[in-house]
Amino acid sequence: MKLVRLDAKLKLLPSVDRHRPRVAAFEGKCGCDMSAEPSRFKGRGSQLNPANRFERVRVEADWEHIEGDEETLAEIDRPRPEYLIDQSQSIVTENDSPDIPFRYGVNPYRGCAHGCAYCYARPYHEYLGMNAGLDFETKILIKPDAAALLRKFLARPAWVPEPITFSGVTDCYQPAERKFRLTRGCLEVCHEARQPLGIITKNALVTRDLDLLAPMAALRLVHVAISVTTLDPELARVMEPRTSAPAARLRTVRELTAAGVPTMVMVAPIIPGLNDSEVPAILKAVAEAGALTAAYTVLRLPLTVRPVFLEWLERTRPDSRPRIEALIRASRHGKLNESEFGQRLRGSGPIGEQISQLFKAFRQKHGLTKKLPEYDCTQFLRPEIDDGQRRLF
Repeated sequence: MKLVRLDAKLKLLPSVDRHRPRVAAFEGKCGCDMSAEPSRFKGRGSQLNPANRFERVRVEADWEHIEGDEETLAEIDRPRPEYLIDQSQSIVTENDSPDIPFRYGVNPYRGCAHGCAYCYARPYHEYLGMNAGLDFETKILIKPDAAALLRKFLARPAWVPEPITFSGVTDCYQPAERKFRLTRGCLEVCHEARQPLGIITKNALVTRDLDLLAPMAALRLVHVAISVTTLDPELARVMEPRTSAPAARLRTVRELTAAGVPTMVMVAPIIPGLNDSEVPAILKAVAEAGALTAAYTVLRLPLTVRPVFLEWLERTRPDSRPRIEALIRASRHGKLNESEFGQRLRGSGPIGEQISQLFKAFRQKHGLTKKLPEYDCTQFLRPEIDDGQRRLF
């Protein structure tokens, strides 16, 4: 990936990052400032700017010189997203993880304004010289050439069509999509090329594109997975502050199903001691909404996800934190995270097994064991690209 840096006139869309930081020496790989005031940054999942594990120097905010400036403090308390241009020259990524049920993925955005406190994708921002806390939620990279790059990829003679998933990392229907419509542009390319695709999202905005998804579904070219973490709107508001409310996600399942789009639900992540007791009710609700099947993952806390989530837990559930943390550890052989394939998404030990059995029992009870239709890759039409060269064949 090529990212034009700020010191090289990085092209910015409107931004309000107005606080003046000071630079402080920092030693260590994963330190973080845990002294943030409760809910200082309104509407954000993280209150932290954890240190980038690749950097030896970090930026810390110094509020002393603006203590009496209420207007400036109010702006700082409500940090709004800043959109950076990502000049990547490729859009399709490939993975070979045995835990991931797809090989190819497209991510039109990096970072995610949804701000989910538990998001496993947060550490990816550190590769960009940013942090996994507020930066991940407020500094969103957009790929304006996403549709053109996807068209170029599909036009390659070497491409043998198989499903591509939107998105394997950050949500392709996050709030930025309303303005930039990058996912929409990619769907239009797939629709034209009869390219099979899957969509994973927790945002009701996906229904905006039913005019493309419905005809693709009729051709067996698309599946959609909706993430439902909780049915409690208050928990969703503080844990996933800029996502669609639980009721809106259930409505999305109903609308997709009514339009003939095969839809599954991801109960992800299940957090022991926090939302695991909701599994039966969630599965009942999504079955009634028309979902065909359901799957789950257990909370993962790799790298700098850990301090962000633990700070969130202490801030929003202080009385429950010791019990929840103990149950998380009990599902991870005493640790807060496991990276081993086969266990990192499912958990382990008695708690992991208990979650597995609970999920299987209620999935069976509510008939969420149907299979999604097989993709039809035989209809693929290699798209034309105008690159100034004529084709030999």
